[in-house]
Amino acid sequence: MNLRQAVTMSFKSIVTNKMRSFLTMLGIIIGVGAVVIMVSVIQAQNKRSMEYYQSMGNDVLNVQAWSWGRGDVSSDIYNYCAGLTDLVRAVTPNAQLWRTMIIKYGPKTINTDELDWEDRINIYMSNDQYALCNNYQLSRGRDLSYLDVKKGNAVCVLGAKTAETIFDFVNPVGKTITLNGTPFLVIGVYEEKGLSSLPRLDNIIVIPVSFNRTMNDNQQIEQYTVKAVSSEATTELSTRLQGFLTGLIGENGNYWVENPGEQASSMDEMLLMQSLVLGGIAGISLLVGGIGIMNIMLVTVTERTREIGIRKAIGAERKSIITQFLIEAAMLCGTGGVIGILVGYLGTMIATKIMMQEVMYPNTAITLGAFAFSVVLGIVFGIYPAAKASRLQPVEALRAD
Repeated sequence: MNLRQAVTMSFKSIVTNKMRSFLTMLGIIIGVGAVVIMVSVIQAQNKRSMEYYQSMGNDVLNVQAWSWGRGDVSSDIYNYCAGLTDLVRAVTPNAQLWRTMIIKYGPKTINTDELDWEDRINIYMSNDQYALCNNYQLSRGRDLSYLDVKKGNAVCVLGAKTAETIFDFVNPVGKTITLNGTPFLVIGVYEEKGLSSLPRLDNIIVIPVSFNRTMNDNQQIEQYTVKAVSSEATTELSTRLQGFLTGLIGENGNYWVENPGEQASSMDEMLLMQSLVLGGIAGISLLVGGIGIMNIMLVTVTERTREIGIRKAIGAERKSIITQFLIEAAMLCGTGGVIGILVGYLGTMIATKIMMQEVMYPNTAITLGAFAFSVVLGIVFGIYPAAKASRLQPVEALRAD
């Protein structure tokens, strides 16, 4: 019997017992689908996290500090960082206005509290180094200058999405908007970062930090971004900042220094471990499915004992019998694997849409790996039934009912 005949006979055997074949494949379908969904969702989460850290850059530190003993520590942090010329390239406050903001331009009025999370416009008070520290590039106009911050000029720079929301297709540069009744001249627009998972990075308005007194009741500024001269310098810079803040604030407040580069590595390792654990759990159902394949193949051997006896009596070799049953087991698992992949695709699309508001698809390597594993599983669990069938004696097999 050649390979083509063996495949044809295996296909006929599966089709003849449709319901039994489907129930046998069910464990493989569930296992493959679960593996594809779990691993794909973890990868999607990892991708979203990496997009954020990449948008920040691997040479920045996020600092949060406040004190109830010394008051605002902004100038202390700025002066200290300015003195570390061998480690620090730039430093900026990232003071976000959390209150409700009413933005007006001509007849258009936008209430920030009425916007969805993805479309909410975030207003930051910063200095002339905001774009450098947060990896923004200008597409139009100019950025905030030192004099804008020093003199408290009522100017602002818009994120790409904010410019589109407020001005549609009109060039915003040179136009005036009002923020809670205060007029601001638009002097520039940042280039779009275009990260679908982080739309808030393009939904921003940046104004001089000197407006903290009039627009934020002169509250303490707590968040800062420090850009190091290189990614290698972040470790030493982080250590120095920790020591400086310990001496500056001590127990009269709270502070921490966050290294996004180290966080990205830790997050990557954590998600990899989580992916392996969840994949292993899902793999258990594949193992159960493989046992089901072995069980049904043993039943098949019993049902076709006379057929095996006839084939051996007319000269069929052991390897021919083994090949036929291995092909049938592989086809059962392979078909279950294909259906499982389709289930995995659908499940991944639904899960990512619900969890991340974005439809994502499984990685090709995952799907091919899951299919290959299901076929190998069929062969492994089909070896024993196939070997048992090949060892049957023709005389005993022909006597079977």
